Amino acid sequence: MKNRTSFGSFLRFFKYAKKWRLKILLATIYSIINKIFDIAPEILLGIAVDVVVGFANPDYYNFLDWLGFHGAKQQVIILAFSTFGIWVFESIFQYLYMITWRNIAQSIEHEMRLDAYKNVQNLDAEWFESQKLGNIASILNDDVNQLERFLNNGANEIIQITVSSVFISLVFLYISPLIGIILTLPIPLILLISMFFQKNLSPRYSKVRESVGALSSSIFNNLLGIITIKSFASEDKENNRLNTLSHEYLNKNKKAISLSSAFVPVVRMGVLSGFLATMVLGSLKTMNGEIMPGSFAMLLFLSQRFLWPFTRLGETVDLFERSMASAKRILDILDVRPIIKNGSNIDFTEYYNDIIFKNVSFSYNQESNVFNNLNFKIKKGQFAGIVGSTGIGKTSLVKLLLRLYDPQKGDIFIGNENIKNLELQKLRKNIGLVSQDTYLFDGSIMENIIYPDNNIDLKKVEIVSKLSQASEFIENLPHKFDTLIGERGIKLSGGQKQRLAIARALYKNPSILIFDEATSSVDNNTEFLIQKSMKDICKNRTAIVIAHRLSTIRKADIIFILDNGCVQEKGTHDELLLKNGLYKKLWDIQTGNTVN
Repeated sequence: MKNRTSFGSFLRFFKYAKKWRLKILLATIYSIINKIFDIAPEILLGIAVDVVVGFANPDYYNFLDWLGFHGAKQQVIILAFSTFGIWVFESIFQYLYMITWRNIAQSIEHEMRLDAYKNVQNLDAEWFESQKLGNIASILNDDVNQLERFLNNGANEIIQITVSSVFISLVFLYISPLIGIILTLPIPLILLISMFFQKNLSPRYSKVRESVGALSSSIFNNLLGIITIKSFASEDKENNRLNTLSHEYLNKNKKAISLSSAFVPVVRMGVLSGFLATMVLGSLKTMNGEIMPGSFAMLLFLSQRFLWPFTRLGETVDLFERSMASAKRILDILDVRPIIKNGSNIDFTEYYNDIIFKNVSFSYNQESNVFNNLNFKIKKGQFAGIVGSTGIGKTSLVKLLLRLYDPQKGDIFIGNENIKNLELQKLRKNIGLVSQDTYLFDGSIMENIIYPDNNIDLKKVEIVSKLSQASEFIENLPHKFDTLIGERGIKLSGGQKQRLAIARALYKNPSILIFDEATSSVDNNTEFLIQKSMKDICKNRTAIVIAHRLSTIRKADIIFILDNGCVQEKGTHDELLLKNGLYKKLWDIQTGNTVN
């Protein structure tokens, strides 16, 4: 992915946030009005001082006299009520900008996370195989939260610093242009310093976010593989690995913090110079009678209000850089588009049909092909077995049929329709897959069987549970179908999980059913019972069974033996034994009829 600047990330984010622009404009207006009301009391205080000081001077005239309020007492009362009113309005607009910015932040956080997750779900299997799941989880959670923190606080801070700078500069220029010019002299230096820090912080925080992703990925994978870690007694090794990654994150964060922490002391020097210049020059002008004492007091107060917010600019820049580093990672995910394109034939319904692989060549990389001009046909309603040695591409057939990948050459048909023309969701809904690596969701047995349906058909659940031989263990559980199985079905045995996965695939009632080593974890008796049920399981659907144990596919209508990227043999079990080829060799090895 391209390395872009923070400003580039901001522009990309602003483009994404176009549906919230009106609310952002409203929040900005609230922030501006709040800051003007926030500064106004200092101005009124200066006027009040001038009113009191000028009380004995009959020639003293101010804008309150022009408004028709004469006499010091009346003017002080008016100033007091005005100050009260300003504080009330300042509080109202503070509430308005806070609630508006926070609602914007929460809405964007919510929708950005959902948009990113939705896009991730639509991406190809190839993309997932090149990513670390912990890093993806970190982007969807930590990075989105980081962006929300900036919108909650940082955006308003930038607006208010800008407003106070402009408004107070105008007041200074009105009272004393010379002092106003001197006061603003440190600002270009402060901005240059900010740009320097921003430029150097941006790449550092990008590295910090990458380190967070790597750390999250390691924790995520270790928790998934905790049983393996314990079985190998490798806790110390994994602790050391995590310690290394955590130290990398710590060191990168320290480098970023060491730079960002230097910002405030440098800016304070600029603030001090501006304040001292105002104090010295203002004192001289006041003593010379060029400005009133109240105006001098006003300038002193406002110089603090003008310059001091720049000391917080370091934190704001820090927050901005962190959030833009996160925004880049989120937007980069949103920019990824799937290679597998959705088909346009949404009216196709004949999924219960012949399955044809025609001259299919496929590889995961450019070095070697998994398939070379693969050709075979599974007739509608057949029970087909797929056999081959490990790594020969049996599971790759499933991925191609599900269109998780597309072949580089050749075509795959269901009936007369190329699957590239079919709507992806309809295609996949009509294929039921039970894989060796069964994934079950945290929830009840019932929720896993009917997944992803929300409507429970109890009769259908009972039928598929019996066909999959799952009812045997479910009925022995205290809570039966309401039993909670834990994350990834951790409370169930391997065989129980596979039977539950078979029930889930059957409940889907697909036109094509694929077993990819689906009975590898069940005991021999359960496998025998499942085989006995195969006639009912395969009724009114095409079944493809990928197996190492040839006994699983012995009764298949047709068996394909894959080797060297193509079909080497095909036929029924008996026909293949008579051919005395690769299948016969594998059968003899598994049944003990041959001795090496």
